Amino acid sequence: MQANAFDPPEGSLRRSVGRGAIITALAQSVRVATQIVSVIVLSRLLSPQDFGVVAMCAPVLAFIALFQDFGLTQATVQKSGIKHEEVNYLFWVNVAVSALLACVLAGAAPLVAAFYGEPRVAGLVAALGLQIITYGLGAQHLALLTRRMQFARLAIIDVASAVAGLIVSIAWTFIDRSYWALFAGTLTAAVLPTICFWASSRWRPSLPRKVDGISELINFGAGITGFNFANYFARNLDNVLIGKYWGEAQLGLYDRAYKLLLFPLSQITNPLSKVMVPALSRLKDEPDRYRSAYLRVMPLILLVALPGVAFATAMADVLIPFVLGEQWRQSSSIFLALGFAGLLQPLNNPAGWLFISQGRSGDFMRWGIVTAVTSVLAFLLGLPYGALGVAIAYAVSEYLRTPFLWMYIGRTGPLRAGDMLRAATPFVLGGHLALAAVWFARPSLPDSHLAALIAAALLSYAVAFAVAMLFPFGREAMREVLKFLPARRPCFVERDAK
Repeated sequence: MQANAFDPPEGSLRRSVGRGAIITALAQSVRVATQIVSVIVLSRLLSPQDFGVVAMCAPVLAFIALFQDFGLTQATVQKSGIKHEEVNYLFWVNVAVSALLACVLAGAAPLVAAFYGEPRVAGLVAALGLQIITYGLGAQHLALLTRRMQFARLAIIDVASAVAGLIVSIAWTFIDRSYWALFAGTLTAAVLPTICFWASSRWRPSLPRKVDGISELINFGAGITGFNFANYFARNLDNVLIGKYWGEAQLGLYDRAYKLLLFPLSQITNPLSKVMVPALSRLKDEPDRYRSAYLRVMPLILLVALPGVAFATAMADVLIPFVLGEQWRQSSSIFLALGFAGLLQPLNNPAGWLFISQGRSGDFMRWGIVTAVTSVLAFLLGLPYGALGVAIAYAVSEYLRTPFLWMYIGRTGPLRAGDMLRAATPFVLGGHLALAAVWFARPSLPDSHLAALIAAALLSYAVAFAVAMLFPFGREAMREVLKFLPARRPCFVERDAK
């Protein structure tokens, strides 16, 4: 295949990005809904101990997964004029590394089980190697589909794999009501998309062969991997520490609260990077348009996400038993603490778009180290007080890091800290005031749990929108929403991504 066969058709950027933003948002809405349904349904079918066993394995899998990609999919997406020989080389690197890491998992399984003092963990850790190999086989095919901006096809595959994984997990509980039902679902959600990536991509690998100049791609991926490596500790050491010192029951409670709140938030912003990183990369040499494009997208995320987080946080003791069942009531206080971190994560998570699109992978890695160090310190400070203490300490650390993140980003590049302060204040302030409004309105809410939750959600969004309207940038963002809703393509893309 010729090099240009890997690129989108000429003149399709505006159309592809605009349509991709809509399609990705819709697909991710379905995926998040599927994940919430999964949490609710499987929490009723399985015990906290089952989730605790899986949560003990999750940090190990996440750590191993850091190295299987090495940022090479991002390198394939970003490189100008990439050739078949380069993609082929990266494909075999992905496959070889994935096979090696699967063997490492199998060998480490008894050690992980001994660390937790839980023999059931050994078999599950070894079995997770199948997911690693599956991903390695499809990584470059996924990268090529993303490079060609085939967002509709990717969205269909993403949704289908999430739904299939949920169905398999639920079906497996009728065969074996244990943690293996969760494994069966995740394996299905890994195998199905890999098959679809191969079927959808026109590219097929050939025999491995060394390629001159491949070091440029490897170096690009190294910075991304450095961030992911550091970020791993910020995202997973809390589970390790709680599981080790407080056992699987406490870890199960913490894991459910985290998955129900913070994980869906990351799933809103992370998939949008497939659209926004390529678009912002095209605009990095045009600072005004770059800044305008980012500042049109970010408020829309905050406007949608923050009032929902505020309502859920204020109503945690009603929401958790209502959706998960009474046996999960102890998760309510953990959910409440994590909710405050959730009021900042939709603002902070998209920062990666800026680092990557500006080519600042070294800065990205250094910020990952800062995040890891401060998060681990927070976990250690909160650990003596159990899962709740860890959740509170993590939320505090998120507030302390946020201003330094945006000052660090703003020291170079088109987007300054002052730009973010003006753009984010209406929505972050509105989210916090919405939480306070719902909290103080609780005695006046209906007695029915369902009615109370609906009323609280409506109040939260009403307060957040009203606060946003008090600020010029908030009013501008609301006008963007009104123009965005009836449009076939987002206006921010039409104006800024040419």
